[in-house]
Amino acid sequence: MASITKEVEKELIPFVRLYKDGSIERLGSSPYVPPSPQDPETGVSSKDITISQDPSISARLYLPKLNQTHNQKLSILVYFHGGGFCIESAFSSDHQRYLNSLVSQAQVVAVSVEYRLAPEHLLPIAYEDSWAALQWVASHSVDDDGVHKEQWLTSHGDFKRVFLGGDSAGANIVHNIAIRAGVEMLHGGVKILGAFLTHPFFWGLKPIGSEYTAEREKGLGYSIWKLVYPSAPAGIDNPMINPFGPGAPSLAGLGCSRLLVTVSEKDKLRDRGILYYNAVRESEWKGEAELVEVEGEGHAFQILNCGTENAINLIKRLASFLLK
Repeated sequence: MASITKEVEKELIPFVRLYKDGSIERLGSSPYVPPSPQDPETGVSSKDITISQDPSISARLYLPKLNQTHNQKLSILVYFHGGGFCIESAFSSDHQRYLNSLVSQAQVVAVSVEYRLAPEHLLPIAYEDSWAALQWVASHSVDDDGVHKEQWLTSHGDFKRVFLGGDSAGANIVHNIAIRAGVEMLHGGVKILGAFLTHPFFWGLKPIGSEYTAEREKGLGYSIWKLVYPSAPAGIDNPMINPFGPGAPSLAGLGCSRLLVTVSEKDKLRDRGILYYNAVRESEWKGEAELVEVEGEGHAFQILNCGTENAINLIKRLASFLLK
């Protein structure tokens, strides 16, 4: 029998390939893995839960190993994975390994959100899913008779210590959720104590730092945004991708008290991350901001190669931020 070769309509290497029959092939995602009742290396437990059936939003929850007499409440981390809004998953092997390590060291309850991906679900859907997930977490701070609650959050979560965290596109989500939390109330009046952004995905029309004009419209930053949010008002200068662009809300409105931005020397997004940190510092935001730069490393190295010395050190740094 002759094989049928599907015709490619569009591709964005190394992310996705779109075929003319409407099917989509994701090229860069790490394999899905099941949750673990107890990770043999860290002792962290994980399980998958449904946040919403319509729209479809789920999450992987993580709980560190606790001794039998442990009564202290734990900080809550709501985490958003990276992948250019179009690949990767809260259920991927890379993020499972990374979050097992972070949760073990930081002693937090983590909720890793499985938001819907483009191009099937174009932005701003990922932002809306992520906000809904954060509101779901916050709803556990309120006693509602007859409403099912997730026991790991109600029994172990400290709703006075809620953090956001994310890598790459997930760090972009963290910024946009923190801005929204500055103007909209969370259930139960929950406040975001802190947020960390590792290698945040920001871009814009005007080149900065080491960016070169000749490469911009062919570069990944521009191409990804065009794929995942083709109808974005102002295009690549939309405030969700360019927090310094025309019409962007003031960074003084970030709805958290502490902020940690991490960048890497060899990451093409490095200069944008540093600009973001400096812009927050120069705004009228009243919180405490920190910047960490790792030499000799590229984008998302702490997830892609989480066993290296630099990755281990960065995860320790993130854990200490969550422990403060």
